[in-house]
Amino acid sequence: MDDRQRYDDLEEVFRLAINGLLANAWTGIPGYIVSFDPASVTATVQIGIQGQGENPDGSTSQSNYPVLEGVPVEFPGGGGSRLTFPVAPGDECWIAFSCRAMGAWKASGGIQPTNDPRMHHIADAVCRIGPMSQANKLSNVSTSTVQLRSANKETYIELDPTGQIVNVVAPGGMTITAPTLHLINGALTVDQTITAAETISSSGGDVLAGSISLTNHKHTGVQSGSSVTGPPEG
Repeated sequence: MDDRQRYDDLEEVFRLAINGLLANAWTGIPGYIVSFDPASVTATVQIGIQGQGENPDGSTSQSNYPVLEGVPVEFPGGGGSRLTFPVAPGDECWIAFSCRAMGAWKASGGIQPTNDPRMHHIADAVCRIGPMSQANKLSNVSTSTVQLRSANKETYIELDPTGQIVNVVAPGGMTITAPTLHLINGALTVDQTITAAETISSSGGDVLAGSISLTNHKHTGVQSGSSVTGPPEG
């Protein structure tokens, strides 16, 4: 028995009762990913803080909580679009708990009737990837630009709101797959070779200046010797 229960202090009795209720109310807690299932977009998650229990002799001991399975993983988005990223074992996360039972909603979505009286229960968890401990925090975080980046910052897309510039850094290259691509509304400067690969179409790659083909164009006014030809024609 807790010695405070022997006190003739009504305020302390209420405080003990409230603390006892709060001890079983799950709100939010850090954790880490044990495994991720991309098909169901759920994870198995380990709570990152141990629980404390009381031994028969009155002493206390600490132990890990059981892993939580089938926890929905939150990816930010809306309006038919989502930002997704790889989820790997060991990733730190924040585990939030619904204030009402969410089993029916998790299975079917929409608005579901209340079919379970539980509140703030450990079984009603959702996990958000992102919060980081100091041991695993990002380095070189930009304080002036918006970045979609790799953790090591070797690859990133950056939006500079002050300079109104978008920078793309991709050491491994960049691939765009689209039937048509309208890229430039201004001048284009290239520091390396432009190659029109033969795999672009069945007739081979080409570069057009207006209607003039770089691969197949002909020149007017051709003469032998040191004369200069006329301009190319389509």
